[in-house]
Amino acid sequence: MIRVGIIGTGFVADLYMRSFQLGTNFELIGAFDRRPDRLARFCSYWKLPQFGSQEALLDAIGPGGILLNLTNPSSHFAIGKAGLEAGCHVYTEKPLAMTLSDAQALCNLARDRKLMLASAPCSFLGEAAQTVGAAVRENVAGKIRVIYADLDDGFIPQARYADWISESGTSWPAEDEFEVGCTLEHAGYYLTWLISIFGSIRTVVAASSRQVADLLPVENPAPDFSVATLFFESGAVARLTCTIIGPHNHSLKIIGDRGVIELNEAWNNAAKVRFRRRFNLRRRLMEAPIAKRLKLGRETHPKVGRWGAASMNFALGVTEMANAIAEGRPSRMSIDLALHLTEVTLAIQGAGETKGAQQMVTRCEPIAPMPWAETLG
Repeated sequence: MIRVGIIGTGFVADLYMRSFQLGTNFELIGAFDRRPDRLARFCSYWKLPQFGSQEALLDAIGPGGILLNLTNPSSHFAIGKAGLEAGCHVYTEKPLAMTLSDAQALCNLARDRKLMLASAPCSFLGEAAQTVGAAVRENVAGKIRVIYADLDDGFIPQARYADWISESGTSWPAEDEFEVGCTLEHAGYYLTWLISIFGSIRTVVAASSRQVADLLPVENPAPDFSVATLFFESGAVARLTCTIIGPHNHSLKIIGDRGVIELNEAWNNAAKVRFRRRFNLRRRLMEAPIAKRLKLGRETHPKVGRWGAASMNFALGVTEMANAIAEGRPSRMSIDLALHLTEVTLAIQGAGETKGAQQMVTRCEPIAPMPWAETLG
């Protein structure tokens, strides 16, 4: 069985551990964190062995095992590099790295060592995203013309985020979140869906801004507002927004010749996917007021209950990587996806007022559906 070890036991680590309670296809051997107090609390709560150093954990994972990198984003590159150099496959929280050059260096190292390297989020492997993918492949809405994707989280500066505590007792990392920014933290939840379905993004035309910097408890926050138009090589065009200002809206609308595929929540693997047929009523063109629920032919996707901030199964990505290693096949959580996602999100976040059109240099082919999600019911 593949051995998996965790570095980083902060807020998001509890979301992974809760997902692991559904059952795993790997052996979780323990965790390390540079903060002994947080490590002890986390390992005590989850009854998990704790390691005294990063090196000890990597040695215990061993070549061919998986390092689950859940550290601060500024540490992702260094920890990921150490894991790859130790012969471990690496699954890291987003972003893969804070610069494209560092992300490319990690990918080159992984390829040279013939190791897998993947970056969260993994929600495109979940039932809602897989249902959307099946609907597009089966031309439910006809040819896809435009996509609207929104990841707006409400006016977070006024939220009581100091009271947001993880299951084992860790506070939400507000400073990290504001310094990394909502685009790098959240855009991937729809970008991975869209890339997995439509393939590479050729051109990014984006703008980003700091609109509430004066309300945040950090000196140099990242942009808190971004909007991007994404031109896919397949011909589709998407508009993506990310903010911590606009009213909560995690909706997706995929607009085709026959109507609209839609859902209301990216952070729920079991979100209902619906289709609204377009028709003419007398002289008026409209979408059906009652939407048809779309379901897969069969359900084998394990779902979590409602806990924490979302209903996402954080184990899906690590599970996919472990299965790919055991089966000797490429992983859907691929190096190409991780690198393309990084390039696109950095382009959006760094657009500012003046970047204009940016041509992407990385590529990612559409990703094979999960075996249980090839067709609709």
